[in-house]
Amino acid sequence: MAAIYLSAASKSSGKTTISIGLAAEWRRSGQRVQPFKKGPDYIDPLWLSRTTGRACINLDYHTMSAAELRATLARYGRNADLQLIEGNVGLFDSVDLHGRHSNAELAKLLGAPVVLILDVQGMSRGVAPLLLGYRAFDPALPIAGVILNKVGGGRHEQNLRRVIAHYCDLPILGAVPRTPEIAITERHLGLIPSNEAAAAEAAIERIRACIAAHVDCERIAAIATSVPAADTESPLPSETASAAGNSDPRVRIAIAQDDAFGFYYPDDIVALQRSGADLIPFSPVHDHELPAADAVFIGGGFPECRMQELEQNRQMRAAIADFIGSGRPAYAECGGLMYLTERLHWNDRSSRMCGVLAAEVAMHARPQGRGYVRLQETPAFPWRATRPTTDTTEISAHEFHHSAIVAADPDWVYGYRVLRGTGIDGQHDGIVHRNLLASYAHLRNVGGCDWAQRFVNRVRDLT
Repeated sequence: MAAIYLSAASKSSGKTTISIGLAAEWRRSGQRVQPFKKGPDYIDPLWLSRTTGRACINLDYHTMSAAELRATLARYGRNADLQLIEGNVGLFDSVDLHGRHSNAELAKLLGAPVVLILDVQGMSRGVAPLLLGYRAFDPALPIAGVILNKVGGGRHEQNLRRVIAHYCDLPILGAVPRTPEIAITERHLGLIPSNEAAAAEAAIERIRACIAAHVDCERIAAIATSVPAADTESPLPSETASAAGNSDPRVRIAIAQDDAFGFYYPDDIVALQRSGADLIPFSPVHDHELPAADAVFIGGGFPECRMQELEQNRQMRAAIADFIGSGRPAYAECGGLMYLTERLHWNDRSSRMCGVLAAEVAMHARPQGRGYVRLQETPAFPWRATRPTTDTTEISAHEFHHSAIVAADPDWVYGYRVLRGTGIDGQHDGIVHRNLLASYAHLRNVGGCDWAQRFVNRVRDLT
């Protein structure tokens, strides 16, 4: 399996734009491109999925073992011609002194050569010690070449090429000029997701044309080496828990999917289906009634950007409130939690939401919860375990929210104790209300967290 790892010296260097352009050009040439994204991010994978026509899969050290990372790459890449792995932050960035869980370590684990993307704005001869330092810092890491991004013009490019050729002996695989037309607009949580961008296909084509004109796409494809294949036939750890539920009756879960709610991991969707769920999409923005279903799942997204439309859709808000009020099972993460409160505030605007949870939620300029979290289930946690657990069992997840609950109901019961992170109030997350579980934490059905099967079991128990 041929794989390439795109990383950078620092965050916001253009990794996603160049990844989109390469993937789109390779697909245009007839190659099957399987995208991956390091870390828990939802937004970049939405763009890469739309670009390649294949679900982008997250590779996350925090929730996955080394064996599962390799097996996941092999499982999803086995029918692809090229595997493109987009890194996060900088190549060597890590909170660990020795670089544990960095992009560099993941690239070595997967056996994928690295193409380094460098934002060269305002840079000239100083590019040489930077590249020399990156190559010398970890000689075991295969840096195959560099793409110069945001080049100032022809003279700037020629000077950079001359310096790198003289000092670095590192192939220059592309030089992309500063091109505002290919920028993907950013907002408080990062890149605007492709499920919301009105002209996503046109944006992808603009990016493809620019990258194809300024990057040696064929040479980068040729650099991709054969990655040692993990066993793709034996089940991944996240698949074993759902195997036992295959003979049980299937359940129907209505899943919110539109331009307000779109943060779902593709392999979690597969895990829900494998666990016995038929997923029926619906739109809280556009639809006026829920589909016939046994449960509701409202994932993350940007409800604040559609708050007026969500308020105006009174029929859907009432339908969801009635569904949960009747005691039927529901699960909500982050944006879904926000939608279930009484009111949402952002800047000088305020809109009514579903009113299921007795509190309001307000948006803030700075993140109110950001990063990896560790949770411990309380006795109130509603989903029965599919494997033996202990009182000290921890769940690894992540959160990234600019909203915070205003005046939490003192009578709320919580399904999680927060061991690391913010959650609702720094100590609790996972509001348990009737048969609803609503939290700021985003779960991932990998490793030891078999949430998909447990949720489906809960739905069966109540159906």
